[in-house]
Amino acid sequence: MAERLAGGNVAIALLANAVATGAALVALILTFGPISGAHFNPAVTLADAFQGGVRWREVPLYLVAQVLGAFAGVAAAHVMFELPLFFASRHARAGGAQVFSEFVATFGLLAVIWGCARFRSAAVPFAVAAYITAAYWFTASTSFANPAVTLARCASDTFAGIRPADTPAFIAAQLVGAATATAFFRWLVR
Repeated sequence: MAERLAGGNVAIALLANAVATGAALVALILTFGPISGAHFNPAVTLADAFQGGVRWREVPLYLVAQVLGAFAGVAAAHVMFELPLFFASRHARAGGAQVFSEFVATFGLLAVIWGCARFRSAAVPFAVAAYITAAYWFTASTSFANPAVTLARCASDTFAGIRPADTPAFIAAQLVGAATATAFFRWLVR
């Protein structure tokens, strides 16, 4: 919708996407937090498993659900806007700046989660949503910060898409960012 209504103004489209994503994150984390811990992100689930918060035998189920959920979201959006169910993105998101941005975005996301979960757990939904909304603007990549979302967005040739060829570097950076933040917070908050 943002792309259609922005009239070619990329800044307006990005602002609309950022606000919509942040608002949806608050609602979804508040809704699903008590049920599943609001695990929408494989990087978060893997980091939580390394910390002992999720049992390793449950991790594969979470990862499958996250990836399927991300693709279901893309399909639903495409149906709502009368687009093909899935179509490969041509939106280039390559290069060192983009990849480093995904490291920063995911490091920051996990830092917010670890910091808030330990000291202000009720603030997690709002802090995560605020961080992702801001990271749309302070990262060159627009802060995917989620391997499942990255995979699904390569099946959408829209404003939010990413070329399939660019996804491996994004996912690697996201996983390294999550691991680095987890190790840092393990050291910082013993």
